[in-house]
Amino acid sequence: MPQSIVIQVGQCGNQIGGRFWEKALQEHSHYNAKGVYDESMSTFFRNVEIRGKRRRMLPVGDGTDPIQGLEARGIMVDMEEGVINAFQHDAPLLNELFAQPHQRITSQSGSGNNWAVGHHHYGPAFREVLGEAIRREAEACDALQSVFLVHSLGGGTGSGLGTYISGMLADELLPDVYQFATVVAPSPRNDDVVTSPYNAVLALRHLAEHADAVLPVENQALLDICALHGARGSPEKAKDTGKPFDAMNDLVAQLLLNLTSSMRFEGALNVDINEITMNLVPFPQLKYLLSSLTPVTLPRASATAAAANQPRSLDHMFTAAFSRDSQLIACDPKTSRYLACALMVRGADVQVTDVRRNIDRVQRQLKFAWWNQEGWKTGLCRVPPIGQPYSLLTLANNTCIAHSFAGLKVRFMKLYKRKANVHHYTQHMDPAEFKDALESLNATIAEYRRADSDEGPVVDDWEAWARGLTANRINGSLQ
Repeated sequence: MPQSIVIQVGQCGNQIGGRFWEKALQEHSHYNAKGVYDESMSTFFRNVEIRGKRRRMLPVGDGTDPIQGLEARGIMVDMEEGVINAFQHDAPLLNELFAQPHQRITSQSGSGNNWAVGHHHYGPAFREVLGEAIRREAEACDALQSVFLVHSLGGGTGSGLGTYISGMLADELLPDVYQFATVVAPSPRNDDVVTSPYNAVLALRHLAEHADAVLPVENQALLDICALHGARGSPEKAKDTGKPFDAMNDLVAQLLLNLTSSMRFEGALNVDINEITMNLVPFPQLKYLLSSLTPVTLPRASATAAAANQPRSLDHMFTAAFSRDSQLIACDPKTSRYLACALMVRGADVQVTDVRRNIDRVQRQLKFAWWNQEGWKTGLCRVPPIGQPYSLLTLANNTCIAHSFAGLKVRFMKLYKRKANVHHYTQHMDPAEFKDALESLNATIAEYRRADSDEGPVVDDWEAWARGLTANRINGSLQ
């Protein structure tokens, strides 16, 4: 099976990554009762034998050899060492998974919520260290297929250093490996970082250039889902736990687990990660995939709320997946146009006919691009999440993302028109980068709006029209 590396950057990225690795181990230990190192385990973990000072990686072989010791195919990066150091005391399991020194890259002072510090200061300063760590992780893989970057857009280290790493991966380190960026966007409400609009817009410009696909999630949407399902997912509701964002981080971890389920387990319709970009990214600039999860299972959720919000049937699960309340970004995809959509289903008793029946049913309520009316990609994994008979992850390339980007642009312009806080950035970067980033965002918004308003041509010569459209897009990409 193919293998993946997870690079988690900044406080947000490492907290999400921590939850991901915990849940991945729980899932594999639940379905791997014999404790053997097989191809499923090798997707995200190495089997390592340690004798004294000698350390040896063990191959998968025939998939029947016992697990000696597991190491994550991952790297933790943070320029403020508090979160990563806390794992040593609060999460000893993570401490074992990231046992090698190159898997932990930290500094002391942090980026101060400044994209320019993370990107232009810490990026070049840690370039060699980062490059060596990524090379070592890649060399330890037999069939590396993808890299998952996990970070925030609103902070300094996550957005700045995270996008610097994205550029390194695309330009020199792993240009032929698929790069997926799972990024947490700042909320238009309850945002405690004044400069987050700057950070997000500057980061999006580099993701647009380097990532193969971007999976944005939004803090406010995560909070709303946690509240709906009775979880203590916000600081106001979780002061007694000391871990206020566990439920929110859990949602993003579930997204990654379900996305990679076909890479890790067998199924009737397995989906390679490269098929996601092939089927859901029709044009290079339109690479933002909205996600939804059903059913939602969260830590510390009240039993009453959890039971009330679970799908009553398989068909209800498909219906719920397309509702506004299930989206991991605050938008309503039903009001906009779908360019493509993937359904990643997990469940031992789910049949291909069940998926097809529900596609036919829900498609009547959705608007698809006229040139891709059958733009569905389906995956069916036989192994469900722990404690659930089935689950569904949807990934949609939908034009409603333009509304979120337009809102981000408004918040950016409120600051930028007054040049508020700009001097903190221009100490580390060229002021022209602000304008370049804004132009990139405007181009993405315009492209999605064009796709949304495109009702199709009224022409007699379809072949001539198609040739003209292709030529225009090629010429536009070359300019």
